[in-house]
Amino acid sequence: MTGEHTSATGTLAAPPRPLRIGDRAPLFSARSTHGSVELSAYRGRWLVFFSHPADFTPVCTSEFIALARLAPRFEQLGCALLGLSVDSLYSHLAWLRAIHATFGVEVPFPVIEDPSLEIARAYGMLDEEARDSSTVRASYFIDPDGIVRAISWYPMTVGRSADEMLRLAAALKRVERGDAVTPEGWEPGDAVLLPLPGEQALFDGGDDWFCRRIEES
Repeated sequence: MTGEHTSATGTLAAPPRPLRIGDRAPLFSARSTHGSVELSAYRGRWLVFFSHPADFTPVCTSEFIALARLAPRFEQLGCALLGLSVDSLYSHLAWLRAIHATFGVEVPFPVIEDPSLEIARAYGMLDEEARDSSTVRASYFIDPDGIVRAISWYPMTVGRSADEMLRLAAALKRVERGDAVTPEGWEPGDAVLLPLPGEQALFDGGDDWFCRRIEES
């Protein structure tokens, strides 16, 4: 991706268009609730990098509680979680302490600060013409090579499904082998679909050539 520049938060790629599936995820370094974080440190494993509009808000709190409870299952997948909002590190720390004190849930993944809005803008979480600093509920599923493989956006008023985020991460890992694609609602262990066959295979029999299911062993 062109347009990389160095800033106070690290090296960022400022894309000339919105970030898309197949793009290389813009690099950055930032302070987090777990110390300094560099995106490059996640190379070699899957990452779900997600933004939330603001700390101490009801929808964001519900999402973080759900993601914290599912964190061990993301870990089993070999997939890390990394949160972001434009709030300060001190706000993050106070909010996570409040979640633990109020709901008994400890958030185990880092949450980075972005007070300059540079990361939010590099990822398209915040438009240059945005009237305030609240980011959308954006989620980026980044593969071990640093390539964006899926993107989801939700408005500020609608919470994401942590279960769907986990399911999508599992599906992306399953199809990266190239031998199958996943059907609607696929869960690990379910039957998968064969990729659309080549032209010769169209004449090799079977009315289901265009949607052929195979059971996982």
